[in-house]
Formats: sequence, structure tokens, C-alpha cells
Amino acid sequence: MPKPYPQEFRDDVVNVARRREPGQAIKQIAADFGIAESCLPNWMRAADVDDGLNPGTTTTAENAELHEAKRIRLLEQENEVLRRGIPVAGEPAGSMMYPLVREFAADGIPVAVTCRVLKLPRQPKWRWLAS
Repeated sequence: MPKPYPQEFRDDVVNVARRREPGQAIKQIAADFGIAESCLPNWMRAADVDDGLNPGTTTTAENAELHEAKRIRLLEQENEVLRRGIPVAGEPAGSMMYPLVREFAADGIPVAVTCRVLKLPRQPKWRWLAS
């Protein structure tokens, strides 16, 4: 995946597109800057929401804040798994660990997170539940 364009570059391209002369196509502006034609309308839409010109669900700053909150929540879940799972971690992996995975799931911690932290394969867990 290519690196995202810097925000300053995006802002400059959006400003040029907003100040374009009548009849000048967005397609041509995108080609002049060497970006994909589909990028510019998306950038303009996001800039309009950020600037308050159009209503939108969330601004870029709010998206970053939500992403950070989700990251913190995931770290807290992983810490909880480590804190509560350490006494059992010395035991062999397998059916002895799966009741703990079920307990974490009941507390709202996703099975994928628990299995990743405890280094358990997920597929046998589902077979164990089915039996």
C-alpha cells in the first residue's frame, strides 16, 4: 500500500480545486498534481466537513480521537487478559484455557484478542465449544 499523501499536500490540492476556474475539471487538477482522480473528490468532501461547510458524521480530528480511544480500549483488554490469564498461562494450552476464553468473552473481551494474547489458536476453541 502506498504511503498516504501529507496533509499539507492534500490541503494545497483542495485549495487549488476550490479556486478552479469555471469549466476546469477536477480530473485535470488531479492529473496536474499526479494523484488518482478518485482521491480529489474524497479529499474535498473531507475538507468540507472539517471546515464546517457540509454536515458530516465526524471530522478528521474526531476520527483520530475515536481511533485513539479504540486503541486504548484494545490495550486495556489485552492488559486484562494478561493480568487474569497469567496464573493459567503456565498450564498447557488446550481445553484448560478455553473456559478462561469463555469467561473473558462474557466480560466483553473479544475471543480474537484473548486468543492472540494467550497465543492460543482460535479454531480449536470453536470446536471445543461445539462439543
